[in-house]
Amino acid sequence: MANIALSVGVRQSLSAIKSTTAAQQQQQLKLATGKRVNSAIDNPVNFFQASGLSNRARDLTSLLDSIGQATKVIEAADKGIKALTKLVESAQGSARQALQSTSTTNKIVGTEGDLTSSTLLTSAAAGTFTSGKVIKVNGTAVLTVSGTSTIQDLADGINNNTTLNPTTGPQKVKATIEGGNLKIEGLDGAALAVTTDDAASTLTGLFGTGTTLSYGAATANTTRKDLAAQFDALRTQIDQLAADSGYNGTNLLDSGNLKVQFNEKNTASVTVSGVKFNAAGLKIDASTNTWQSDKDINDALDDLTTALTKLRDQASTFGSNLSVVQAREDFTKDLIDTLETGSDLLVLADQNEEAAKLVTLNTRQQLASTALSLATQSEQSVLRLF
Repeated sequence: MANIALSVGVRQSLSAIKSTTAAQQQQQLKLATGKRVNSAIDNPVNFFQASGLSNRARDLTSLLDSIGQATKVIEAADKGIKALTKLVESAQGSARQALQSTSTTNKIVGTEGDLTSSTLLTSAAAGTFTSGKVIKVNGTAVLTVSGTSTIQDLADGINNNTTLNPTTGPQKVKATIEGGNLKIEGLDGAALAVTTDDAASTLTGLFGTGTTLSYGAATANTTRKDLAAQFDALRTQIDQLAADSGYNGTNLLDSGNLKVQFNEKNTASVTVSGVKFNAAGLKIDASTNTWQSDKDINDALDDLTTALTKLRDQASTFGSNLSVVQAREDFTKDLIDTLETGSDLLVLADQNEEAAKLVTLNTRQQLASTALSLATQSEQSVLRLF
């Protein structure tokens, strides 16, 4: 089919209508998306720069979720420490209550008042023991006297004797030098006796006239026994609470560690080191000898005091870690807002301006249509000849 020739006026009007229509479509897209830059064709520099900012904002947003979860892990550990502190304080209350009740352990306490750790057993101050003679506690030889044997040697012989104090269990008999006197205590309330194959006067000289050197088994103090059982029950609760202080599979009170990543390149992070805060980790030993002796209760109180110090120090450490993580979380939120705002500045359209442009284009479209109509009138006049 032969090409249809158009007049110059018609062709120019059609060209104007086509370009205006294309411009209208662009303006409609800008108004629909709210962006003046929708692809690299619109503005390559702004498009790719905005994409880079938006991509980083998305990466940080995904990290923000991880940071938020890390915060919960630390908060769970902190709450666990607070609960553990209450349990330890309850255990302290049990120990102090037990200490207020009367001890029923057997004690052999001297009355001389002039002994020191270096006092020789062969001296008059210690009863003038004869070298080669044996001192026994509960029938077990604890020391064979020599010319250089001291009161401290006797105490060590009692404390370190594995028959009296088996290595696999709590100490049963303890010897100390207090106030210039030798004190021997049966910590478990069992029978207690000190004997020697030397002259009878040697023990009188060591402990003093009127000191009882032999006791039968003591009657157990049931109050102390019950409180010791209560203490051990609290130890079990400490173990269980520490094991339950995790969040999302991470337990900082059960040797768990937490690494928190702060940026998309993993060049900024913090590692929160966990601890083992069950009874064993806090060095809270089980009650010994059903707390019949003051020593065993005081040892338990020492353990509890040390445990409280550990808990408070670790709470401070976790608090510092939590502050760091929360500060980075707030910073990341602000940075995401900055990145998204910067991206928007590069590509977002001014709706008022774009709407005004569309109205202008619509007017031009109408004018172009009118121009086309006028351009075709000369050709339409030919029809009047027929």
